[in-house]
Amino acid sequence: MAAVGYARVSTREQNLDGQTDVLEAAGCKKVFIEHASGVLAKRPALDDALDYLRAGDTLVVTKLDRLGRSVRNLKEVVDGLEKRGVGLKALSQGIDTTTPGGRLFFHMLAAIAEFEHDLIVERTKDGLAAARARGRKGGGRIKMSTTKIRQARAMYDEKTYTVQQIAETFGVSRGTIYRHLGEDVRA
Repeated sequence: MAAVGYARVSTREQNLDGQTDVLEAAGCKKVFIEHASGVLAKRPALDDALDYLRAGDTLVVTKLDRLGRSVRNLKEVVDGLEKRGVGLKALSQGIDTTTPGGRLFFHMLAAIAEFEHDLIVERTKDGLAAARARGRKGGGRIKMSTTKIRQARAMYDEKTYTVQQIAETFGVSRGTIYRHLGEDVRA
């Protein structure tokens, strides 16, 4: 029954010393240290820590945000730990999933996060449906027909219109005009 620490810094300016000191004070004999950003999919030190842990061990972090990139990702990690009989302690939040109260608190937190995610998805769908009802298509780039591209090229070649004016004429961004007219336009 070992306490195993995991520390991660998310920016170059952050220092690991504070995290490792707290983890060692909490009884962690082994601490895995991640130097990569949490937004990156690959976190080799976390993978090593997860491989190292055995049933009855506890993974200790200073804060929950050190462990997961998102609440959903955090829940996946904790679910994986639970299936293996490994606990989680988040020192700053006072969460300890080796206790019934700690498990309850964590799962309530995860349920609230899932609910929030579902609300965002629902609002997004409602917004897209409302936009479609007004004649707008959701997502993707605005398409320019071959005819419109030729017209935009002719306007540009006349040298009387700016790229911004051409974009406004066709209801697209300057980037769309640049993309269709080619690199020679950006000179």
